[in-house]
Amino acid sequence: MLSGEWYDAVGNPELTAELMACRDKIYELNRLHPRDTATRNILLRSLIGHMGRSVVILSPFFCDYGTQISIGDDTYINFNLTVLDEAPVTIGSHVFIGPGCSLLTAVHPLDAQERNKGIEKALPITIGDNVWLGGNVTVLPGVSIGEGSVIGAGSVVTRSVPPHTVCAGNPARILRWL
Repeated sequence: MLSGEWYDAVGNPELTAELMACRDKIYELNRLHPRDTATRNILLRSLIGHMGRSVVILSPFFCDYGTQISIGDDTYINFNLTVLDEAPVTIGSHVFIGPGCSLLTAVHPLDAQERNKGIEKALPITIGDNVWLGGNVTVLPGVSIGEGSVIGAGSVVTRSVPPHTVCAGNPARILRWL
């Protein structure tokens, strides 16, 4: 899975066990009282591969494994982030992620017969420092978003974004340089 090669995503008992362990933690996390920040922090730090200082992640939050996620310092993640972290997902420092965003690393075959076999591969996602993702942004597999960029609400980011740009649309395109 981590090599970026095609793998059996459905029939692998080890991966299924890891997914279920993560879902157990996510279930507990998303049912915590909002003021129970101590328990929330403990759960998040046991779930996320690396989490810097002063990171806020509001519930609900969803991910597949958690261990493939790395978050820098002083990052704010609003409600309803979904991270399919079959490949590494790196989120920099001082990042703002709006509500309803999705970071999706999984790639499925275009051929229906292959897709129905349950195989997939995954490509990493990297979000640089000082990036702002507006609400309901979707970032697709293999995309890097350069430092200091802003992605407009509702955008679908299908290609990597250079640093210090404003991008928006479906597919997202550069609107201007900062």
